[in-house]
Amino acid sequence: MTQNIKKIQVMNGPNLNMLGKREPAIYGSLTLDQINTDLARQAVPLGMALGFFQSNHEGAMVDKIHDMFEEEIAGIIINPGALTHTSVALRDALLLMSCPIIEIHLSNIYKREAFRHTSLLADIVAGQITGFGHYGYTMAVMAMAVMINDD
Repeated sequence: MTQNIKKIQVMNGPNLNMLGKREPAIYGSLTLDQINTDLARQAVPLGMALGFFQSNHEGAMVDKIHDMFEEEIAGIIINPGALTHTSVALRDALLLMSCPIIEIHLSNIYKREAFRHTSLLADIVAGQITGFGHYGYTMAVMAMAVMINDD
């Protein structure tokens, strides 16, 4: 019996390429590559193939979403970084997508500076995971598996 593998895009925004170096007390000591490698391994038994994309540029993130609009993407897991609080363009691009979207943050954005308490994406995503460090990505993969297979 062959399994229908579903493609999930994991997107990471500005400064997340510096994980493991940038404020490890807040963001942890694992690099983004280490997190991605672990996620790819976890996704296989769940019937998912993960694609990974990171950019420090808002326009590149928007362009990637436009590209995904033309593909068969079953879901998106996105850590938009600082774009969470500022990017109407990212929000508008995500509104193109009809698949489930999970917003993730390594730190608890609601326990940080007041400007981080507002997510421009919160009302358009299926759910938000915040404050669990790198384990939040695992939680997002598990939640995505439930959402896309709950037919």
